[in-house]
Amino acid sequence: MSIFSGMKRPEAFAEAARALGPSPLVACHNDADGLSAGAILVKTLRRLGMEPSTRIVGKGENAYSDAFIAELRGRAMTGLVVTDLGVSSRLPDLGLPTVLIDHHVPTGVPTHACVISGIEDDPIPTSSLLAYRCAKATGIETSDLLWLAAIGLIGDMADEDGFPEMEEARRLGITALRKAVSLVNAPRRTASGDASAALDLLLKADGAKAVLSGEHGETAALLAAKEEVKAALDAARKIGPRVSAEVALIPFSSPCQIHPLVAQAWRTRIKDRIVIAANFGYLEGWVHFAARTGEDRDLIAFLAEHRPPGAGEEYGNGHRLASGGALRLADWNHFVHAIGFGPELEAAA
Repeated sequence: MSIFSGMKRPEAFAEAARALGPSPLVACHNDADGLSAGAILVKTLRRLGMEPSTRIVGKGENAYSDAFIAELRGRAMTGLVVTDLGVSSRLPDLGLPTVLIDHHVPTGVPTHACVISGIEDDPIPTSSLLAYRCAKATGIETSDLLWLAAIGLIGDMADEDGFPEMEEARRLGITALRKAVSLVNAPRRTASGDASAALDLLLKADGAKAVLSGEHGETAALLAAKEEVKAALDAARKIGPRVSAEVALIPFSSPCQIHPLVAQAWRTRIKDRIVIAANFGYLEGWVHFAARTGEDRDLIAFLAEHRPPGAGEEYGNGHRLASGGALRLADWNHFVHAIGFGPELEAAA
C-alpha cells in the first residue's frame, strides 16, 4: 500500500473543520509559507465561529518530537490543525479531531488524522495554497485571503508558475508581495527565531502593502530582524566551498538561520554538485544544514542513502530539490565522511 493512501483533497476540510470544536489550536511553521498558512486557517476558523489559538514551531523545535507532543497533551484545546510542519505517523492520537495540511513528502501518515496533502499534485502546491483551497471549500468569503496564499507561494517556490491562484494574485501587486515575503521571512532567521511579530502582522494586515506601510508596529520589528539577518549573511558569503565528488560544502557558524540562503546562493554558481551549507553555530550540540541542487537530483533520496544511524525526525525532510536537516555532532561527523570529506569538516565536541 502506498504511503500516500488515506490522504485527502482540500474539499475534505469543510467537514473536518466542523468537528474541531470551539477552541482549536493552529500549529504552523515559522517561515513565510507556514505563517501565511497559519494566518489563513486562523481567519477561516474565526469566520466559522471558532476562537483558535496559535503555536509557531520555531528554532530548534520539531512538531513530532517528544517534547512538543508532551506540550500538546497539556494544552487546553478542542481540536488541532497542523500546517507546514511535515506529515509523520509519530503524531499520536490525542483524542481530539486533528487535521494536517502540508506539502512536504510524508515520512508516514497518521490514520487518526485528516491529512490534506498536495504531494501528488503537479505542480505541488505550498501549504499556504492548500490552506487557501481548504478555506474556499468551507464556503466562506476568501477573496481577502488570496494575498496570504501568494505570500507563501513566493516564499517557498523558486518558480510560482502553474498555479492559477498566483496569476490572480499578481494583480494585487507582485512587487509589494515580494517585499512583504522578505519581511515576513526575516524574524525566523534571527538568532532568537521568534516569528510571532510576523504572524501577528499577517493577521492584522489586509494586504502586502499594509505589511510594508508601517501602519502596524510589527513592521518595525520585522525590519530590524531583516538587518540582523543581512549582517550574518554578508559574513557567511565570504566563505568558500569545500568540494568532493558529489558535494560542494560551505561550512560556517552563525546563530542565525541563514544556511538555506547560503545554499541557495551557491546553487546558482555550482550546478554540477549538490550544495550543502552547514551551520555549526545555530544551536549548541547540533549542525544544521541546507541542501540544494541545480541538477535533476532527488535530495530526499540522497540524504536517505547517507543517513547516519542516529539521525532523527530533523533529518532529510523537505522536497526533491530543497532539503536539509539537523544532526547531533557525532552523527554529523559520520555523515560528512559518508559524503566524501575528511576530518577537517568534523564538528568538535
